[in-house]
Amino acid sequence: MRIRPGDVSAGPERALLDDYFAFRAAAFPQNDGPYTVSYPSPVDFDGVNGVFLVVDDDEGAPVGCGGIRMLADADAGVVRFEVKHVWLSPAARGRGWAGALMSELEHRARAFGATELVLDTHDSLDGAARLYARLGYEQILPYNRNPNATRWYCKPL
Repeated sequence: MRIRPGDVSAGPERALLDDYFAFRAAAFPQNDGPYTVSYPSPVDFDGVNGVFLVVDDDEGAPVGCGGIRMLADADAGVVRFEVKHVWLSPAARGRGWAGALMSELEHRARAFGATELVLDTHDSLDGAARLYARLGYEQILPYNRNPNATRWYCKPL
C-alpha cells in the first residue's frame, strides 16, 4: 500500500470520487432525502490550501482517497482544516489503510500549520464513526450546513 498526493481533476482520482459518490448515494437513507453530490474544487486541494491523497494497493491500483482543506471561518488563533472525501473501496477495507490515510492527513495538516481538524459524516456510517473515535476525534456541534451530514467531529492537533 502506498499513499501519494493526487489531483482531484485527474482521471484516476475522478474515478475514485465517482465510486465514492455512487457508494454514498446508494447507501444514503431514503428518509434523509437525496444524497447531494459535490465534487471538490482543485483550488481547495492544490498543495497550498490543502492536499488530496490517493491510496494505491500493493499492485499500484488506486483504491481510496481523502483530502484536507483549509477553512477560513475558524476562531481567532485557530487554524482549522477540514477532512473531506475519505473513502476506501470495499475490497480494500479491513487492512488498516483508512487509519493510515487519516494519520497521513493529520501529518499533512500539521505541516500546513493546522491546530485542529474537523470533519462531518452521516450517522449511518458506523465504521467511520468508530474510526474517528479511535483516532481521538470528538463529536461537536455542526460547523457547516452539509445536507449529507448528521455528525460533526473535531480533533485538536
